Amino acid sequence: MASTGSNSTALKRALIFLGPPGAGKGTQAKVVAEVHKLPHLSTGDMLRDHVGRGTQLGLQARPIMERGELVPDEIVLAMVEERIARADCSAGFVLDGFPRTIPQARGLDALLVRRGFGSALVLHIAVAYEDLVRRLTGRRTCKVCGEIYNVYNRAPRVDGKCDKDGGELLQRADDREEVIRERIANYDRQTRPLIDYYRGQSTLVDIDGAADAESVNRAVLAVLARL
Repeated sequence: MASTGSNSTALKRALIFLGPPGAGKGTQAKVVAEVHKLPHLSTGDMLRDHVGRGTQLGLQARPIMERGELVPDEIVLAMVEERIARADCSAGFVLDGFPRTIPQARGLDALLVRRGFGSALVLHIAVAYEDLVRRLTGRRTCKVCGEIYNVYNRAPRVDGKCDKDGGELLQRADDREEVIRERIANYDRQTRPLIDYYRGQSTLVDIDGAADAESVNRAVLAVLARL
């Protein structure tokens, strides 16, 4: 991936990545966190950490998670606030997979102001839905080493075999077309409204996600460099 030699001192704010399933937002979030030396925060990791340590928040969340239910926003937001209050987040941080809904975004806005971070910078990785379906249905993963291929634009030299070790290439169950279209439909219902929400606050930047990961990464880092 591209590197700008940037450091975290220029940011001092929360970075949020938005985009439909398969847009590559998780990949870009990790690269930005690495380049700018920022904590890469996942609410899933926070939940597991609190449950594992038996904190008050973890004790509240554990029975809810064990029932397979969604942990209420107020518990998740409290975990986020506890995490970003730590010293390693003082220069900014990258949020992965949060917020997902308008109520979560509003709660996060208030939290960020309270903690002195101001408004978040939101990077929207935009990819046409049909391109996403093609990208995800073509994905194959080596059962031995985990190397990822795509039958449409990164095919292995031998059909169904990994170039590195000859391992069998498998399609994930959630990469079937019917599953992907349902995931996109869920995104449309639940998370896509966040695009208009943040655009209305003038904190959202659109990134063309149709290009290869390297090109998208350069565009993302260029946006941050302008800050």
